[in-house]
Amino acid sequence: MADSSFDIVSKVERQEVDNALNQAAKEISQRYDFKNVGASISWSGEKILMEANSEERVKAILDVFETKLVKRGISLKALDAGEPQLSGKEYKIFASIEEGISQENAKKVAKIIRDEGPKGVKAQVQGDELRVSSKSRDDLQAVQALLKGKDFDFALQYVNYR
Repeated sequence: MADSSFDIVSKVERQEVDNALNQAAKEISQRYDFKNVGASISWSGEKILMEANSEERVKAILDVFETKLVKRGISLKALDAGEPQLSGKEYKIFASIEEGISQENAKKVAKIIRDEGPKGVKAQVQGDELRVSSKSRDDLQAVQALLKGKDFDFALQYVNYR
């Protein structure tokens, strides 16, 4: 019998981020506390740009955006937001969406699987994802439960379960 396997990835659906950004922009344009403060949120290349005329307002924009991401099922661990920066008369926050598991993070996850997971489970790093394989599907589900119980500083999804 062939081994069963699944891949551990850290991906974010770009369309969902876009939807969350559009919802946040709509709320910001309609809310009373954002009137006349130059509040805006938009894509700036691959980054998300939030602008307002005070540090508190720009942090509030970030909070609105984070709320919309959570409602759309996107982990906040994928959002990498910088600190507010003064640019002329406006404060700006640049945020980016982190995707892919770095080599050192993949090695950490593989080590946890080796040390704490069921015996006979193999984990291989493949680019920016991790392939976990075993003869037993129950062992693979145990690995998923083990990893869900851990608190990583990056988002994990499980795909290609075969």
